[in-house]
Amino acid sequence: MSVPESAANRRSFLTRSAKIAAIPAIATLAGGALTQPASADATDLPDYAPIPPSALGPAVNAQGYYVGRIERNLYWVTDGTYQAAFLTTKEGVVLFDAPPTIGHNLQRAIDEIAGANGVSNKVTHIVYSHHHADHLGASSLFGRHVERIGHAETRRLLLRDNDPARPAPNVTFTDRKTLYIGGERIELAYQGTNHTPDNIYIHLPEHDTLMLVDVNLPGWVPFYDFNLNEDIPGSIAAPAKALAYPWKHYVGGHMGRLGTREDMVVYQQYVTDIVDNVKIAMNTVDPTPYFTKYGNNAWAGVKTYLDAVANYAADPVIKKYTGVLAAADVFTASNAFIILESIRLDLGYGSQVHD
Repeated sequence: MSVPESAANRRSFLTRSAKIAAIPAIATLAGGALTQPASADATDLPDYAPIPPSALGPAVNAQGYYVGRIERNLYWVTDGTYQAAFLTTKEGVVLFDAPPTIGHNLQRAIDEIAGANGVSNKVTHIVYSHHHADHLGASSLFGRHVERIGHAETRRLLLRDNDPARPAPNVTFTDRKTLYIGGERIELAYQGTNHTPDNIYIHLPEHDTLMLVDVNLPGWVPFYDFNLNEDIPGSIAAPAKALAYPWKHYVGGHMGRLGTREDMVVYQQYVTDIVDNVKIAMNTVDPTPYFTKYGNNAWAGVKTYLDAVANYAADPVIKKYTGVLAAADVFTASNAFIILESIRLDLGYGSQVHD
């Protein structure tokens, strides 16, 4: 049966744009206040800078994924927006994360590699980077008998969330754990909170690879509000901890390509530039006009003042990184706002004691 052109176009768009799966669909609000959403005016959308070609990864296949070798028997798979990795061993396959946007394509990618190399395609272990659903929501596809490994806090949070798509890890650790599976060595480490309270460093020293999810998205600026990081100072410190490891290849969990050490250095400098410019902005932007205009509407005064500080801090960073990091003009202002709030509240910068 032929598919109408409009339906085919829509299906093609949804296949290419796995980003949509990370945002709650309006349909999930059925029965609530937004059952009949107001129509949005999409006729005057803003224009943004072109994406640098260096930010883009390889094209996905007709089924919506790309799988490639990182080094020797370590591979990665992406749908262009999310990433996972897997290691083929003599005992089976070790999978690192299971994003639902990749879903069943994880097994298809494993089957493709296993078939080409004459090794087992059976996933025997899944290592969890952290508890978030957008990176683990396909874990249940691999059944109940897979050994799931993660931080103790990951187990606690998943038991709390009680999501059948994300079975809690049955093997946990608190500080460090070295896995020996099928003759391969995998080093897991917890080095404090960053993106989440449980996000870990996954190091494969014999494959020259580090996996650290949701910190640096190679080739791109951080997602909205500084990647929604729960610990801003911890996240700002994470690149230095990552660079202390010996590695050549980096799996960041998002977007379409692997990262390099240079990507981590550029990302670290981007964040440093925001921090430096936020401090300059806090010392430069006069709050008086904002609070004078809005009088006893304190929230309006606070909002407009902090937005002005964030924009003042963001402007030179946007200029510096446009053409270097994708979407510098899209999310830098929101990243600057979150870092501004952390500098004020976590570090106490600019705090004054009333006389």
